[in-house]
Amino acid sequence: MAIQVGEKAPDFELKDNHGRAVKLSDFRGRQNVVLLFYPFAFTGVCTGELCELRDNLPQFSDRDTQLLAVSNDSIHTLRVFAEQEGFEYPLLSDFWPHGETSRAYGVFDEDKGCAVRGTFVIDKEGVVRWTVVNGLPDARDLNEYVKALDTL
Repeated sequence: MAIQVGEKAPDFELKDNHGRAVKLSDFRGRQNVVLLFYPFAFTGVCTGELCELRDNLPQFSDRDTQLLAVSNDSIHTLRVFAEQEGFEYPLLSDFWPHGETSRAYGVFDEDKGCAVRGTFVIDKEGVVRWTVVNGLPDARDLNEYVKALDTL
């Protein structure tokens, strides 16, 4: 079961595509966070979603929001993916312990061994204010994130 609106977002520390540690709690009191889980780097729907976010990054930064994208890929895979696609936001690796953060948010598919498409809009106090969880083949709508951010 995915984390629900009104719940405190579970804290985590994951390595980004450059090997730097990123903690959710580092943004508390400073910025909202859009936490986006996706199945795998280099796949069609995932690449499309992340490129759309890349192309619309000001919609997040203008709303005092940090975008964090999480997959179960290794940091090395994420580094190449980010360089190839020109991503300027952190890609976080939930590789080891495999899927620990994805499980904490209730979006890990045990049969497939990866996260499903879960998105959590987290306010500056660390509370989940909006969420959507889609199956593996179903892309999410960026405009829905923006609408949710506008309510904060």
